[in-house]
Amino acid sequence: MSWTKHSTPEFRAVADELTILRCQVGSGVHGTNIAGTDDRDEMGICLEPPEYVMGLNRFDQYVYRTQPEGVRSGPGDLDLIIYSLRKWMRLAVTGNPTVLLPLFVPPEEIVTMTRTGEDLRANADMVLSRQAGHRFLGYLRAQRDHMVERPNGTRTNRPELIALYGFDVKYAGHMVRLGLQGVELLETGGVTLPMPEPWRTWIVELRQGGHTKDEALAVAAELESRLERLTTTSPLPEHPDMTRVNAWLVKAHTERWAGERPHP
Repeated sequence: MSWTKHSTPEFRAVADELTILRCQVGSGVHGTNIAGTDDRDEMGICLEPPEYVMGLNRFDQYVYRTQPEGVRSGPGDLDLIIYSLRKWMRLAVTGNPTVLLPLFVPPEEIVTMTRTGEDLRANADMVLSRQAGHRFLGYLRAQRDHMVERPNGTRTNRPELIALYGFDVKYAGHMVRLGLQGVELLETGGVTLPMPEPWRTWIVELRQGGHTKDEALAVAAELESRLERLTTTSPLPEHPDMTRVNAWLVKAHTERWAGERPHP
């Protein structure tokens, strides 16, 4: 693996010692992976030593990729990112769809979890709000734009899918999945993983050419409309509970610095 500014031995040492939660977050956890074609994506969250919070040292994330930077991951490859808890929380309170996944993955998809990680999952509601609806909408629209505006495979890293199916079915699958999960989150306060049927099979079929681009766009348009309504009607609060979030962050770090060791 080639080193980047986020993959140094120093950052790896921080992540290895202080990770509180690490799990799968890619298509495998959604249940929409295609055997023999997908890599494995994992995300972790780690505490920071005091010198990285109160001193001048800085740690935002540690990144590990089986393949060098700039080389597309393939079957069997691992893409891992471990965020500092503070950076992860900054992203989570905005409703970032991928960053929220560790709060909902089933136990069998968890690689590592300490007591602090368990407590974070138990307090997931403090970060959730209608703001997530806007982020899911943004991500859905981005996937659609990638699929629609690049019909010839230009500026996409999957031209082989366009050659085979006429459009990038992976972008299409992400587009529909994001709509479904955004609606579920705003209606129920949670995300079911892996995705429930019949949509899980529908997305797998879409990724294998079993549904047309127009079908995918029609489904996405209906989900987009529902998400737009839910940004004002969802039972979730309008904003995350930042007072509770900040108190939890302080407690997590100070307890660790006082001598609490991570426990598997």
